[in-house]
Amino acid sequence: MEGLFQALRAYQEFNPSGWVAIYRLLPMWAGIVCCVVGVTLLLVGGGPRVFRVLAGPIGALLGLVWTGAVAVKLGLPDLDPRAPTIAAGALLVLGFLFPPAITFVGLGVPLGLVAGQIAGPQDFLLGFAPGFIIGGLVGALLHRVVSALVASAAGGWVLVIGALAALHQFGSLVEAVASRPWGVIVAAGMFAIAGSVYQLAMRPSPEEADKQRAEKERVKLRQAEQRALEKRWGVK
Repeated sequence: MEGLFQALRAYQEFNPSGWVAIYRLLPMWAGIVCCVVGVTLLLVGGGPRVFRVLAGPIGALLGLVWTGAVAVKLGLPDLDPRAPTIAAGALLVLGFLFPPAITFVGLGVPLGLVAGQIAGPQDFLLGFAPGFIIGGLVGALLHRVVSALVASAAGGWVLVIGALAALHQFGSLVEAVASRPWGVIVAAGMFAIAGSVYQLAMRPSPEEADKQRAEKERVKLRQAEQRALEKRWGVK
């Protein structure tokens, strides 16, 4: 488990090779499970039910990966070592209870970091705070779009990492692919784009799905009333 946490720390910085290398810590069966999970996220991950399940782990991952990075940028290098774990636990629970909060944090933190970087080290907080708030509000207001994009991005990445882990027995081939991290990233991005297009363009929105279910219920009710009327009057 410690090795996994060490590998996840690579996601705190720009380290494509480290991002891909996490597949080496996964056994074959875990790689197969990741492939199934990745495909599921690409197809239906942005839906309200599935994303609620996904939002918790994503929140925990955000807490583990970004707490230290944000603390350093804010000039808090002596942060309690348990802080990332505490933040991960809080975001895990919050994600399960209120998924839009994770889209708020998930979009707010990176935009806040970018804005803080633009503002400079001395005025980092002055740039980070408005960037975080504006990005978070956009994420919350566009929850369906963001959730589909996030689920597809996560699904694409989990799928390619799972495929590498599942095929790890073919050592030379997998190592050749993993040695080109940008190729792995591009492949994950292509899956993510395909998943996003499918979920946003081809799957109905929650409101449309509710309307369709309501219409089906009305049709069933009318059919039941018609059958009852025919039975009452002996109509065949």
